[in-house]
Formats: sequence, C-alpha cells, structure tokens
Amino acid sequence: MIYLDSAATSLLKPSAVGYAMTEALRTMASPGRGGHAPAMFAAETVYRCRELAAELFHMDRPDHVVFTMNATHALNLAIASLARKGKRVVISGFEHNAVTRPLYALGCSVTPAGRQLFDQDDTIRAFQKELAGADFAVCTVVSNVFGYVLPVREISALCRKAGVPLILDASQAAGILDLDFDALGVEYMAMPGHKGLLGPQGTGILLCKEYADPLLFGGSGSASRLQTMPEDLPERLEAGTQNVCGIAGLMAGIDTVLSQTPASILRHEQTLLRLAIEELRDADCELFTNEGEQQVGVLSLRSHSIDCETLANRLSEHQICVRSGLHCAPLAHESAGTLETGTLRLSFSPYLREGELLDACGVLRRMLSAASS
Repeated sequence: MIYLDSAATSLLKPSAVGYAMTEALRTMASPGRGGHAPAMFAAETVYRCRELAAELFHMDRPDHVVFTMNATHALNLAIASLARKGKRVVISGFEHNAVTRPLYALGCSVTPAGRQLFDQDDTIRAFQKELAGADFAVCTVVSNVFGYVLPVREISALCRKAGVPLILDASQAAGILDLDFDALGVEYMAMPGHKGLLGPQGTGILLCKEYADPLLFGGSGSASRLQTMPEDLPERLEAGTQNVCGIAGLMAGIDTVLSQTPASILRHEQTLLRLAIEELRDADCELFTNEGEQQVGVLSLRSHSIDCETLANRLSEHQICVRSGLHCAPLAHESAGTLETGTLRLSFSPYLREGELLDACGVLRRMLSAASS
C-alpha cells in the first residue's frame, strides 16, 4: 500500500504512539478522579502532553493547552467564545467547513477575504481592507485542499493593529510549520492530533491566550461544589472523562515531532512535493501548485478526461490511497475555480519514501494517459 492521504489522517505513525496508548489502557485511570497511583499516573501523562505541546508552539502557559476531541471541536470552542448573532467575521477564502458551519449556525455575518490561490499579497490586501469594523477573524494557516501557506504572521499583525481577535486553524500546519503562539498574539489556535502531530484520531488541541467559554458542562475533577464550570483553564473547557489513551498517544506523537523538528519534516515533504510536480508536470491533468513555493506537502490536481472520484477509486484498486472531491472545503474550491469538479489530492508524510511516490505517480500517469486516449 502507498499512503498519500496524510492531510486527512496520518496513518503512518511512530511505533511509540501505539505503545503509549496500550500502556495507558493498561496502567492509567482518569485525571482528577482519585489520589491513587493509576489516577495520578494519568494526570502526570496528561500534563506532560500539555508541556510538550506548549514547547512545540512556544507557549509560556501549558495550562492554556486544552485537549479536545478533534480540530472541529477546538474550532467550535474558539468560535463560540467570540461569536454572537450579527457579529461580523472576516475569514480567508480557503476555510474548511469546521470554520464556516459554526459561524453560519451562530448567525454571524461572514466576509471572505483573499480569494486568489498562492497569492499571499492578495490575501494580505484583502484582510487589510475588510478588517475595519470586524468583530473577529478566522484564518487557516494552510489550505487543506491545496497546501497553500497563508501569510498568517502578516494577518495576525493586521488584526492586532485593528484590535480584532484572530482564531487560527492550524489543522494542516501543526507539526509541519514552526508556529509561535505567543509571538503571533492570536486569541486561539486549533488543531487535530491525528495529522501532522502524528497522534491518534479522536484527539485535538485548542491553544488559548486567555478566556474561553465552555461548550460542555459537567465534572472537571476540581471545584466540585460549584454549579458552574471552573474559571481557570484548562478545566473550564474539559468537562467529563478525558481520552487518556488518546492523549498518551498524542504525547508520543508530539515528542517525535519535537525530536525530528518541524523544519526537517517540512523539508522532507517539500522534497516529495517537488518530485510529484516534476513527475506529473506533463501528464494529462491540471496541477494546482506554485512550483512548491508557499506550499506544504499537499498537491491537488484534476484530469481533463476523467472525474476525480473515478480516478481515486481506480488508484485504490492499485493500493494507492488518495482523497478526491471537495475535501469539506467548498469555499476553497470556489476560490480556486474547482467547485464543480473537486480535485484529486495527494498529501505526504514524514514516513513516505521517494520510491513509493515515484511508483504512485507512474500509475497515475498511465491512468491519465489511458483516460485521454
């Protein structure tokens, strides 16, 4: 099997992740639910994972690292903390439904800014224009469809100057780009555990600058006399029993990212990206790329002769795993002009080898050629 769908889920993980999860299942209870050894071991593991996440994202406050079920959960927490009906929100033209659906559900007035693919200057100019009078902004760091790296440092600076709180969706950037949460000065940054952080599904993180409103209410393992959620983070946002086994696996994943370094992971994935571009440049398809500039290890394409769903199914028959369609991001496709067709997406991981990618590109080229003849 050749796995080219890491932008959805990092199936290829360090062995330490599975080991940590198995050990947690065998040895850990629940944090804050007792002073006995299994409960305390769980609490220590959960806090150690917070510390590693804070280290990775250059945060001074591990207690402001909140564990969630996934990035969607984290984004909903952040958005619900700022959104009210009628609030005006500026978003990039490449946002995922995990951003747009909560905004519309809460009755916000949404203004997309920056609709040109791989054009950071256009994105900066659009945000600069639209931020006046905005209540808050949301921006993805990297487009999940096209791998486009948005100019979030410049956007965060514009937001700070305008006094507009900013939420960053780091779903496709965490573990791959070096992100300094404190230096960016954003209000929240959300991410899943199961992509670039190499952790298991069912885990996520919300980094919080200060205050946030809970979505769930219940036991927190502390302040049990109160009939309101505790004021302090992270307990305020972590009602109920935590996914200790998942967090233990996530800890191992983040530890691997720290040891490899995001810079090294990015270099590897961009090497693979340039290789894929070169291999497919003359194939019967349209590549969505800026020749690897302003782009991480994600490459979308569409055939002139065969729809992306059929192509993905045929690749699957050859044990080549890709993703096709709209990738839960119709706004991004609308911006890029691919809303009616969708794209076929190849996405890479630290564990993908060049030889595997060359083999997959060879199969894909032959399929594209056969479809066009």
